[in-house]
Amino acid sequence: MASNSSTAGSAARAAQDSAVFEVLARIGYVVLGVLHLLIGLIAITVAGGGSGEADQGGALTQIQQSPLGVALLWIVVAGMAALAVWQIAEALLVREPDAKKAWGQRIKFLGTAVAYIAIAITGITFAVGGSSDSSESSQSLSASLMASPGGIVLLVLVGLVIAGVGAAFVVRGITRAFTKKLALPSGAAKSGIVAFGVVGYIAKGIAVGVAGILFVVAAFTHDPETAGGLNSALYTLTTLPFGVAILWVVGAGLVLYGLFCFARARYARM
Repeated sequence: MASNSSTAGSAARAAQDSAVFEVLARIGYVVLGVLHLLIGLIAITVAGGGSGEADQGGALTQIQQSPLGVALLWIVVAGMAALAVWQIAEALLVREPDAKKAWGQRIKFLGTAVAYIAIAITGITFAVGGSSDSSESSQSLSASLMASPGGIVLLVLVGLVIAGVGAAFVVRGITRAFTKKLALPSGAAKSGIVAFGVVGYIAKGIAVGVAGILFVVAAFTHDPETAGGLNSALYTLTTLPFGVAILWVVGAGLVLYGLFCFARARYARM
């Protein structure tokens, strides 16, 4: 009886811990929503002739400068860390019978976890009073690679991988593949969430894809300053024909992606 009672107690504690962790992970999706809302709004401001850093650093700066900024930044860190651990768990629990597909899913989950960890680390930097410039980080990475043997090739590969991630976002948006991970409601609410997801994924894919292309351009022009991350990618859009309009649309799409993340926090299959 004592053994059964101990086992039941352990199971109950495990279930409770899992429930708490799930709440933290869902908070992480809310955090993602806030970050993308801010990035999108900054991009729209830039399209309107204003200034700002349209990336995670710019969004975290806005949070840092808000009332209760430090507390909110630690919530960002906790939410991103929880999402990262959740993605790592997903990678470990892949049950795809096809080995190639299974490894593809593991790489996707682990890549997403790395992205969440990077945001969490940046959040810690801001929470302790520091700052971070993603453009400078990207340029420093590019310069370091260019100075190393075979660095140009590596920089091109980095750019192609990032561009590929952007293309994957666009494809997920067009095919609505993201709905497979959601337990959506019926009716108008479902249509609205799916519409926000489609537009949001495509907009994010365009922004990430351009950032990847800039790494490739930096490699071929031997100019590390060309590679400046998401912020530089969005600013680069303004140099295209009808670029201001394109940036406005992408910024609005990122805002919609942020709203989609709020819905994702509620309806994601965890």
